[in-house]
Amino acid sequence: MGSLLQDSFGREIDYVRMSVTDRCDFRCVYCMAEDMTFLPRQQVLGLEELYLLAEQFVELGVKKIRLTGGEPLVRNGIVGLCERIASLPGLRELVLTTNGSQLQRYAQGLRTAGVKRLNVSLDSLDAEKFRSITRTGDLHQVLAGIQAAQDAGFEHSKLNVVVMKGRNDDEVPALVDFAVANALDISFIEEMPLGVISEHSRAEAFCSSAEVRALIEQRYDLVESAESTQGPSRYWRIPGVDNTRIGFISPHSHNFCGSCNRVRLTAEGRLLLCLGNEHGLDLKAILRRYPGEPARIRDALLGAIARKPWGHDFRLNDDVQVLRFMNMTGG
Repeated sequence: MGSLLQDSFGREIDYVRMSVTDRCDFRCVYCMAEDMTFLPRQQVLGLEELYLLAEQFVELGVKKIRLTGGEPLVRNGIVGLCERIASLPGLRELVLTTNGSQLQRYAQGLRTAGVKRLNVSLDSLDAEKFRSITRTGDLHQVLAGIQAAQDAGFEHSKLNVVVMKGRNDDEVPALVDFAVANALDISFIEEMPLGVISEHSRAEAFCSSAEVRALIEQRYDLVESAESTQGPSRYWRIPGVDNTRIGFISPHSHNFCGSCNRVRLTAEGRLLLCLGNEHGLDLKAILRRYPGEPARIRDALLGAIARKPWGHDFRLNDDVQVLRFMNMTGG
């Protein structure tokens, strides 16, 4: 059965990205301000509230849930939440996006809980550059986390790389080498204009997917693939390399709005109908005003999805087009 969540353009919504926290142990330059002020804990959805919302999404036909942050693994109780969501009848897969810093501690527990795949942010293989981009991150800790995930039995883990000219664009071939050597997928992402940043000009740092692909093709042949993971990545293959897919997420140069099948839930319970718009719905208010009445949530979701906009309109300049940072959006 298809999803009951269908927008006015006929797109079925069967994928939800749920942020379990806005907090993070990194301060990546493209994601948040260095002196970020996080939400008071009482404003963040509780674990039971997150589960109840996941349950309603799945009842309405959602097949894939991705848990994000902030950094989801700094949320107390995250493994238990994963276990409960993964067991929902009808859910095809539960996946999780992480910065990798806590995977040595949690990888085995996540695997046992039923998480199917992991996405790990890795913007550099140079320790100093990695520290500069993340402001606080330890590259060796993240690499050890990636190894811990593989040791725990995770397959098709994917690296996420936000490419910025003058910061890490020179590392694109080396990052592909690393993915191939470790049987990992990898996606290269165009930076998105979310939140006010001061470290670099987004317009000047913009590196299109076509430019990234050209960098890769200096070393590897690439063949376009029809494969999909139900998300925005368009995949390419390297002939003769079976265990690595090269993905491109191109919100500027090749936006994915026409086939958009997803919505986002922020850590404070706001349903975002589009990454690049402020259209939304306060699900937390409904949950807390009408406890024990899931039908109200379902009705609200059906009505909200019908208002999902066609798409975003990101522009290549330094104007702030969406005030909320990525950690508030759900990465």
